[in-house]
Amino acid sequence: MQGNAPTPDGQVADAVSGNWVDTHAPAFTRPYLRLSRADRPIGTWLLLIPCWWGLALAALAGGDARLGDLWIAVGCMLGAFLMRGAGCTWNDITDREFDARVERTRSRPIPSGQVSVRQAVIWMVLQSLLAFAILLTFNRAAIAMGVLSLLPVTIYPFAKRFTWWPQVFLGLAFNWGALLAWAAHSGTVGSPAILLYLSGIAWTLFYDTIYAHQDAEDDALIGVKSTARLFGTDTAKWLKYFLVATVALMGLAIIDAAVPQAGFAALVVAIAGPWAMGWHMAWQLRGLDTEDNAKLLQLFRANRDTGLIPLIFLGVALLL
Repeated sequence: MQGNAPTPDGQVADAVSGNWVDTHAPAFTRPYLRLSRADRPIGTWLLLIPCWWGLALAALAGGDARLGDLWIAVGCMLGAFLMRGAGCTWNDITDREFDARVERTRSRPIPSGQVSVRQAVIWMVLQSLLAFAILLTFNRAAIAMGVLSLLPVTIYPFAKRFTWWPQVFLGLAFNWGALLAWAAHSGTVGSPAILLYLSGIAWTLFYDTIYAHQDAEDDALIGVKSTARLFGTDTAKWLKYFLVATVALMGLAIIDAAVPQAGFAALVVAIAGPWAMGWHMAWQLRGLDTEDNAKLLQLFRANRDTGLIPLIFLGVALLL
């Protein structure tokens, strides 16, 4: 297969305008950083935020926020950057022929010829090893959860070949940090962490269905499945279901974690987090236009703020 010619400066089509990779990174590193989606930081945020949810909720459940949690938070941040990069590299290796046939993705480093498959594999392994080194600084339960996370990460790129619900597999992978960070704090995985994980999966179904509508026409031509294609004109109705599931499951996770450890004021503040998150998701629904790719990308990127909203409320609850 021959790659498509890259843009004159090698920039990927859906990269953030003026991003640091294309403007400041050394030229020889740019193809690899683009492979890791460092020019599109939203994915790192969406992987990191559930980690911070899990950590904050574990601290609220135990009533024992401690100094060591700062390293867990920082370690999750570094690990999210590295594992998102490794996961995107793996995704681009497996999807290189599909990407070459889709308008939005044909300028990515592998189909455009900026990086060979062999170089991509080496880059993926390097990122994974660095992330594993960070994981080894956590407790045994968190290490075990980190190793188990490789299963959904490995499967996800193939999901769109055999199911109309590949976004579920993305949710399984992207929200694993909620379980891992809870375990890093508490040494085990409790029921609130599982409820939080399920909430994150529902949230992923919400935002990634929006994202997938950008490629719906090309996906139909090449036979790639997605919830965007499955739902079609009923997408807004399904997104409402995912909104309700996200808010309800996160609310249950908070109640399960906070009762009886947290006081009434802390519980009320913490519960307000998913409620406010739901309103932000409702705002996205009001602006949804599945035929406007620029709007779809804007709404998808807005989910960084969506995910940070309950985290702010949990942080305040920890102070009460």
